[in-house]
Amino acid sequence: MKTYDRILIGISTLLLIPLYFVPIWRIDLVAPQYPEGIGIKIWLTEFSGNVESINNLNHYIGMARINNSMFPEFVYLPYILGFILILGVWAAVSKSPLWAYIWAVILSLFGLFAMVDMYIWGYDYGHNLDPTAAIKVEGMAYQPPLIGYKKLLNFEAYSLPDAGGYLMAVSLILALSVCVRQWLKNNKYRVH
Repeated sequence: MKTYDRILIGISTLLLIPLYFVPIWRIDLVAPQYPEGIGIKIWLTEFSGNVESINNLNHYIGMARINNSMFPEFVYLPYILGFILILGVWAAVSKSPLWAYIWAVILSLFGLFAMVDMYIWGYDYGHNLDPTAAIKVEGMAYQPPLIGYKKLLNFEAYSLPDAGGYLMAVSLILALSVCVRQWLKNNKYRVH
């Protein structure tokens, strides 16, 4: 693997370090009673933002209280990211494109796992409602959007990457671009 590609893998790896220090995802809610909006930021190890305000609102429609302890992911995600960082460093110093491929696959699986996990959590959170809740709307589920916008009663819900999510996306794009370059370089004489 050429030095240029190894540098790109190194940059790809370095872009993941801030995930320990910046929020990765955000869910924002806007409603007439909250024109300035309220929201939750999802970090590698915790939630922050207007968690208590959202819990108080969600209580009326029967949603579970959000707290950090309900997510075992917050305990092991820092270790998984640490392993990915070590693998990224190894891929950057190694001259073998195989390590770049392994790095890109594991980074892709990590991102995919995070999105699937967030979808499953959102589905469970928005569908498993307390039957004794004060407000019931027949057939209504309150699953927040995975990405983008969704209207939930009088709330507009937005779910988007935060700084860490964008850094991870750029990291993944760099890793995949190196793999594509390596594959094209290694197969240019085999393609007829």
